[in-house]
Amino acid sequence: MTETKSGPATTSRRSAARERLLTTASRLFYTEGIRAVGVDRVMAEADVARGTFYRHFEGKDDLVRCYLDATDHDIRARVAVAAEKTGGGAALLDVVAHSIGEEICGPGFRGCPFINAAAEYPDRECPIHQAVLRHREWFRQVLEDALTTMGVTDPRQSADLVVALRDGAMVAGYLGDSRSAARTLVQGVDLVVASG
Repeated sequence: MTETKSGPATTSRRSAARERLLTTASRLFYTEGIRAVGVDRVMAEADVARGTFYRHFEGKDDLVRCYLDATDHDIRARVAVAAEKTGGGAALLDVVAHSIGEEICGPGFRGCPFINAAAEYPDRECPIHQAVLRHREWFRQVLEDALTTMGVTDPRQSADLVVALRDGAMVAGYLGDSRSAARTLVQGVDLVVASG
């Protein structure tokens, strides 16, 4: 059977090339910084031609946005699984805190990809910064929902506290003692839950 250019064989090649570009960009952006890595390097390491790159992405900013969207999608999926397994509430917050703590202590940890992106793209109107804000608001809302089901007096303020603890742990885990940062995050979340 012969496939046309627009048939499945071409589509899977394009999808594979796009996936290589995104995987390569994700690794490089996270380990070296977004602004430090050019699209020429991403194309070279992904072994993808310039024309193929521009068939999949409008340019570097589009690639960065897709990197953040893919990271966001992965985190949302992991939280959804945890929420389903725990039933939400305090158990979900405990799983989330421990999961972040494990990430902080993991090899190659370079901080939060969203905090890093916001630092490199500080203009709040920039689509990349907007992707960061969407992720953060989603995460804060997940926390607020869990705290609400627990009957916490001010779930919004408590969610903001947990986000601040998470942000601090992500930075401290990269700059200092990662195990201490992870412990502090878990203890801080426990205190927020207990003070409900």
